[in-house]
Amino acid sequence: MDKEVTKIENDDTTTSVEIKVLLFARARELTGVPDLILKMPLGSTTQKCMDELVLKFPSLEEVRSCIVLALNEEYTTDSAIVNHRDELAIIPPISGG
Repeated sequence: MDKEVTKIENDDTTTSVEIKVLLFARARELTGVPDLILKMPLGSTTQKCMDELVLKFPSLEEVRSCIVLALNEEYTTDSAIVNHRDELAIIPPISGG
């Protein structure tokens, strides 16, 4: 006898947000992914997002001190609050000739 599984979906937007993280240059190389969805508690800052990303991808520590962050295509600070469906770009320095 097959049991039907009921999926209960809570409206997590009252306690958490999901943001899209874009990784460029060395950050992309270190993680092996161009982008990902990150679920964070409501009221999280971009710095907290970076903390979580470094937990998931410890190799990001290599570029953490020299990255630039952009939130919804505008440069931002570590203290900016992320909102549901925001887009956070991690931009390490890019070298070239």
